[in-house]
Amino acid sequence: MLRITIYATLIIILTIGAASAQNDLRDIQGGQNSWRTKQEKKDDRAIDRAYQSTIKMLPEAEKKKSDPWADVRPAPPAATKNKQ
Repeated sequence: MLRITIYATLIIILTIGAASAQNDLRDIQGGQNSWRTKQEKKDDRAIDRAYQSTIKMLPEAEKKKSDPWADVRPAPPAATKNKQ
């Protein structure tokens, strides 16, 4: 009975330690909050806009159906008509 109590206590202690580690929102290096600042968010938006404008300037590639397994898969059998 004592062994079960000791094991249960250890499991509870380890669970509490893991849960408290997940709740720590501070950055390890400076103790700063890990959420992004307004300036970083503005920079991200500017980068996204520049990316989208670059993508729009690229010529459209042929929109064909891509089948990466075409060389591996055998060709489907030709449909034959039953002559009766």
